[in-house]
Amino acid sequence: MLKTDLPTRRSILALLAAGLVLPSRSLRAEAPTVHVHKDPDCGCCGGWVDHLRSAGFAVTVDETSDLSTIRMRLRVPPTLWSCHTAEVSGYAIEGHVPADAIRRLLETRPTALGLAVPGMPAGSPGMEGGNPVAYDVILFAASGQSPFMRFVGTKSVG
Repeated sequence: MLKTDLPTRRSILALLAAGLVLPSRSLRAEAPTVHVHKDPDCGCCGGWVDHLRSAGFAVTVDETSDLSTIRMRLRVPPTLWSCHTAEVSGYAIEGHVPADAIRRLLETRPTALGLAVPGMPAGSPGMEGGNPVAYDVILFAASGQSPFMRFVGTKSVG
């Protein structure tokens, strides 16, 4: 390749400005790491981890059978407990919460302890297969709980 065949800094900047070439790193801030606490024998938890990773989140996994201690530390109400618990940017994430709900939580930063999807709704991330049902993602705080988003499968419906 001749030196004249190499793009100049000015031509690269012009292409970037025109949106024709994207830099190798995203211009968006990278998603924070989600730290997942899960039972080593739970398969659906691994499916939820895969969902988060495919949505662009970095994920670390801590396999433990003592999830109740973690949930109590994070102040997750027992009525919201599911099969795994995660932590991200100071929030608790309990159960099969879709990545879109976590993104919205991190964008809006409400005064809350975290999000939860109680139980294991059919069609939620990690619980694919069968007939998906509608379910609510619950925002919980020291002062109470309220619906945050509604989903069918991994699609927001309101």
